[in-house]
Amino acid sequence: MSASLLPALWRSIVVTVRVLWRVTRQLFHEATGALFAVFAAYGAFAAWRQWKYHPAQWQWITGIAVVYAIMMAAFAFGAFRRARRVR
Repeated sequence: MSASLLPALWRSIVVTVRVLWRVTRQLFHEATGALFAVFAAYGAFAAWRQWKYHPAQWQWITGIAVVYAIMMAAFAFGAFRRARRVR
């Protein structure tokens, strides 16, 4: 009886570690995606604020903020997509 207990215990440990690793990776990608989404929202808000209150001067900063917001939104999308594909 105890001879079959150790291999079964080992298999259960291996399965548990695999599942915990998958959950950890998925949570990491979801948290990263959420953080990038926050950065994208901040960039969009900064672009809107720059456009609304300082439209004539420093127009290239508005463009940089828009590009930054788009880039962070793309990173957020990619991170959430990777979280769904974790196996």
